[in-house]
Parts: sequence; structure tokens; C-alpha cells
Amino acid sequence: MSRNAESTAFRSALEVIRAVEPRVADAIGAELTDQRESLKLIASENYASPATLLAMGNWFSDKYAEGTVGRRFYAGCQNVDTVEALAAEHARELFGAAHAYVQPHSGIDANLVAFWAILADRVEAPALRRAQARHVNDLSEADWFALRRELGDQRMLGMSLDAGGHLTHGFRPNISGKMFDQRSYGTDPATGLVDYDRVAEAAREFRPLVLVAGYSAYPRRVNFRIMREIADSVGATFMVDMAHFAGLVAGKVFTGDFDPVPHAHIVTTTTHKSLRGPRGGMVLCGPELADQVDRGCPMVLGGPLPHVMAAKAVALAEARRPDFADYARRIVDNAQALADGLLRRGAKLVTGGTDNHLVLIDVTGYGLTGRQAEQALLDSGIVTNRNAVPQDPNGAWYTSGIRIGTPALTTRGLGTAEMDGTAELIHTVLSQTTAGTNPDGTASKAKYVLDPALADKVSRQAGELLTGFPLYPDVELS
Repeated sequence: MSRNAESTAFRSALEVIRAVEPRVADAIGAELTDQRESLKLIASENYASPATLLAMGNWFSDKYAEGTVGRRFYAGCQNVDTVEALAAEHARELFGAAHAYVQPHSGIDANLVAFWAILADRVEAPALRRAQARHVNDLSEADWFALRRELGDQRMLGMSLDAGGHLTHGFRPNISGKMFDQRSYGTDPATGLVDYDRVAEAAREFRPLVLVAGYSAYPRRVNFRIMREIADSVGATFMVDMAHFAGLVAGKVFTGDFDPVPHAHIVTTTTHKSLRGPRGGMVLCGPELADQVDRGCPMVLGGPLPHVMAAKAVALAEARRPDFADYARRIVDNAQALADGLLRRGAKLVTGGTDNHLVLIDVTGYGLTGRQAEQALLDSGIVTNRNAVPQDPNGAWYTSGIRIGTPALTTRGLGTAEMDGTAELIHTVLSQTTAGTNPDGTASKAKYVLDPALADKVSRQAGELLTGFPLYPDVELS
């Protein structure tokens, strides 16, 4: 698409919106300005292409399309069938999966589909066979009551939240922690790394139905071959949530033992983050779980979002291009350069570095909580998010860490030299920020003190660092 065509498309869209609700148009324009002017280091965010963004704003938004390709509960879905089939085709080819389900609206939806597909396969299907019934509606009241109790009495083993796991891996406030009798495996207290012997020991003791691997704040690779061996040893279904590192799998940075698709029974992911697509989810699996996965609607999902599936098809097609592999490699190069730059300046990093797209800073070395560090960096034009560290003394709200990632800045074209400059800015802010106090004189976990002049200076330096790396250079809104 030419520069003029992109600018015309987005300007025209804003003009249409402005005619109805100008405040929404203003907010959209302001968001682009903010993203252009700040160092975006949130590991779970990226910048989708104009083609991907435009694919979401169309008439597909008006369609109901419950069901799957060729088997809809509504008429007139032939065009939805086309885009869903394309998205699934690109996903299968990109990841080497036998089956792809592209309807989930988010990562948590994808995980719910996977959980219930496993339960349907491992618990519901055997119960139906025992009762000689074809469908749950054919069960007697007594058999249905027994099945419901059995479905709610299953076990899951996943990575703990403070070790870098995700809240959907059994965190009690999340539905996953309420669905399953759940336990967590952590990381080695000395190294911060996954200890596979301890995971195996926990699995032997707990005997889970589901073993979950994957992470949202673990800065290293996971050996999925070993995790599959652990799952097999206790008869567990092995599920991998690769939402954070899907782009590294797609770009063939993670291969062999570190590619989850050949080893897991079922794999879930978001389609944004390092994959650089629209916000949404996806499930990959083999033929043995395909039928259960395709029942995501009505099992746990409502109607799919056809306009988002169209955008998934576009983004997955982009990820199959040769230049995406180079992009994925540069994500990791940049993350390692960023980690090295922080280490040289005295920062404390969980696991001492990174193998993937993210870095986790333990900010207690600066005398701060994660919340204080996050806000001080935001004041200075650097967008991050606070995150728990292993055995975090400050809990999941205030935290002791800052999670940073490189997918977004790598999309803009920044390289390893700019990552060292970014490390300098981060260190400058954190080393010059002090913890505040409460009115009663006690130490605050939220308040902080940072010279506004220094924050302004760093913000200007962040803007200078971005010079030469414009965001959506072919899009002009005025």
C-alpha cells in the first residue's frame, strides 16, 4: 500500500468517526501520537501493520457466525468461512500444526477452550461411553450429576505467577484456579530457572490431568521435550501457552526442544504480542483433540469475531514472509543487548539475562517497588509494566519487578545500539528515583520522588532515541 493510500484510509476513517463522536476520533489520534513519542517496552504489546488494522474495520463486524467453517448456525456466512479458513490455513503452515482454531477472542479464551477440550476428551467422552450415550443431553440425571462432579474434580499443574507463569495457569482469582484442583511449580531460588527434576517430582506427587507450560514473565527458554516426558510419565495432557513467544516460534528462533508445537498435545496463543497481529487468541492441536477444540463455541465462547479473524489471516500471512524470521531474530538480539546494557550499569535481572523477548528487572536493588518504578519510568516517556519476581515480598499488586520487552521497538527498527541507549535511560530514571513516605512517616510502596526536570530530560532523550525510527511513517492524520 502506498503512503498516500494509507494516509487517506486512516484520515477518511477518522473523519467518518468524527462526524458521529469527535471525542472518540480525538482519542484515537491521541493514542497514535502517544505511541509515536514514547519508548514502548511492554513485553506483551507490539504494533500491528496498517493492513492488519484496516482488516478489523469492515462489514464482517456485523455478522453472527456461531459454528465452524461449513457448519454454521446462521445462514449467509460464506465469506466468514473464507477468512476463517484462510486464517487457519496460515496458522497450520506457519507453526506446522495439524489443526488450528482461530475463533478465540483472547488468550484467556484460547486457554479456556483448551482446558475444556481436554476435560471433554479425558473426562466427558469416557463418561458418555460408560453410559452408552452419544451426547450429554442423553445422560440420565444421575449420570449427568456424576459427570459434573467429575469434571470439577480434576487437577492441573502450572508455573506459579511469581515465577513467571500466567494468571490463567491456575491463579486462584482467575477462573482457571476455580476450575481445577491446582498446584504450581516454581523456579530454582538460586538461579531463577525451571528445575525440571522438581517439576517431575511435583507431577509424580500431584498426578495432574493437565500439565501446563508457558509463561508471561520468564526470561528464558523452556525445554518442551522434557516437559512432555514429564507429562507422559504421569499420564497428563501436556498444554503449552505460547502467547508471549509465539512470534519466536513462528520466526524459527525457537526450534527443536524449544518449539512447543511438536511436543505438546495442545498449544494456545494470542495473536498479538510477538506475533504482531490483532488482539485475539488461537488454539493449535493434533487430530485427536480437533473435534473438541472446534466446539469452543458453544462450549465457552460466544459468536466469533469475523472482522478479527480477517485481521488474523492478514497477520499470519505476514508472519509467513521471509522477513518475519529476521524480525524474530532481532527481537532476541535486542532483548539480550538491553539486558547486557542494564547489567553493565548494575541492574539486578531475574535469571541474570534473557534468551527470549523479555527482561525482568528486580528493582529492589534501586530501593523501589515495581509500582514506583513503573510510574517513574512513565513520567520519563518509558512505558513498562510492573511484575512480580520469584518469591516477591511485595505481592502481585506493588511487586518488586519491572518487565520490559523488545517486540514493539524492534518493529520500529531500533537495533542493539539503541537498546544500550534505552538501558542507560532506564538506569538513569531508576537510580534517581527514591521511595516516598506516607503521611505517618512510614515507607510507601506507591509514592516516589523524582525530579521533574530529570523526567523531562529523559523524556526528551527518549524522543531523540526514536528519531529515525518513525511509527507508521506512511500514516499522516493531518
